[in-house]
Amino acid sequence: MAGDDPGELADVHLEEAPSGNETKHCRKIRHVATARLDVTRAQVLSFRRTVQALDERLPPGAASLRRAAWAGVQDSMPRAALLSIHARVEGTRSSTWEDPSLVQVWGPRFSAFVVARQDVAVFTLGRHPDDPKARGRAEGLADRLDAFLAGRTMTYGEAGHAMGVHPNELRYATTTGRILIRWEGARQPTIWMIPPPGIAMMDARLELIRRHLQVFGPATPESFSTWAGVKPPRSIAAFAALGDELMPVRTPIGDGWVLKRDEPAFRAPGGPAAPARLLPSGDSYFLLQGADRELLVPDADRRGSLWTSRVWPGAVLVRGEVAGTWRRAGADVSIGSWRRFDDAERAAIEGEAASLPLPDLRGPIRVRWGG
Repeated sequence: MAGDDPGELADVHLEEAPSGNETKHCRKIRHVATARLDVTRAQVLSFRRTVQALDERLPPGAASLRRAAWAGVQDSMPRAALLSIHARVEGTRSSTWEDPSLVQVWGPRFSAFVVARQDVAVFTLGRHPDDPKARGRAEGLADRLDAFLAGRTMTYGEAGHAMGVHPNELRYATTTGRILIRWEGARQPTIWMIPPPGIAMMDARLELIRRHLQVFGPATPESFSTWAGVKPPRSIAAFAALGDELMPVRTPIGDGWVLKRDEPAFRAPGGPAAPARLLPSGDSYFLLQGADRELLVPDADRRGSLWTSRVWPGAVLVRGEVAGTWRRAGADVSIGSWRRFDDAERAAIEGEAASLPLPDLRGPIRVRWGG
């Protein structure tokens, strides 16, 4: 995906990998000379913080909640989605995740996600299999589940066992766009059926890629595949289908793609970064893999403490840079700082901790500092 000489124009199309190549069964995007955008690390991070509303919180309301969930909000850790929303939207309360404009689905990689109700098809049908056998399996499961539930709501464990299938298999039916879930962390998620989406599968997939590019960009078909849980050939073909909506970009970690309409945002001078934000485990800002982790956290030793082999801690974002990690146990928030914070920075971090809209607190938040 490397760019050629900047300043020239080109088409984006698919090319079969040469015979004998270890990726011969995959297709790749090739472009012949294009108007390429070169961006710095600072530009990439500023763009991502801006589009994710991490430099300045959005006002309360359904429109802001939808923007906060533009690429979905992972909720695999109980109420992580709520804390991600809190980092982006003013006035977030412990019940905000239950706003009528939001729902939960099994989203990318079949993890629990909070998404805007009007975007359900993007995060479900957008991942629907192309392979007829896999697609038939998903649709058959959805039909059987619909007939069994008959308008009822129950835990996915009860439904699966009653239907004679392992409950986890029901997750495959989510790509039909016909299943919603509710998971509160302590118990199994409950599930129920909704009408089929009124959008074509490819339209949903292309919109899912646009969302990925806007929140995680610059991105590649490979990074999209990893994030969405979509097989690489499907991702490559869908990127190519976006055609002239895409612009190639060169970054400090390699080449990628952005939406052409986002070029001005990359070129614009960044505004002031927020004094501090506490991002929960799995937050979109650091839900990254591979070289993208190197871009966000250049220090390899620090990367190991953020992206652990088990449950990730939260990230402490200070003046636009990840400067530590955090975990919570009850009312105690422990900060693992990566550098010395000045008085203003410590006060900003403590203020963020004190404002966390947690539903299970029985007293004020206590911040404990560590290295």
